[in-house]
Amino acid sequence: MLQSTNETNYQLTLTLPTPDEFCALRKAAGLSPRSLAAATRGLPNSLMGVSIRKQGQLVAMARVVGDGSIVFEVVDVAVTPSEQGHGLGKQLMHAVTNYLSEHAPADADVSLIADVPADHLYAQFSFQPTAPESIGMAWHRE
Repeated sequence: MLQSTNETNYQLTLTLPTPDEFCALRKAAGLSPRSLAAATRGLPNSLMGVSIRKQGQLVAMARVVGDGSIVFEVVDVAVTPSEQGHGLGKQLMHAVTNYLSEHAPADADVSLIADVPADHLYAQFSFQPTAPESIGMAWHRE
């Protein structure tokens, strides 16, 4: 159980949010929207999920996706704006890196796409920019 400095309890669990919660938190945190249908299909394919709740409400989440052996990607790291600044992002990343330490082989590719300024959070957990040797790219339908 996590506790913030203002005596409000947070509960961290290694579970995925519901598709409805997932879509709502992405929107609240300013991430690109996902359809409920896509979330319903996609979430069960996650390798790992972590959720933080406050009084039963989802306030933070993160997932790990990939093939479970060669490629792992940290995705959907989100904290609702009203709960930012309480260390929840760090708690999410502790859970994620603990999972990766236990499940990702030493030669696995582990990556994430960092939005600025969240890159500073990820750097605290040994994630490093790959440029100029390589850069992240995204495919956009025309």
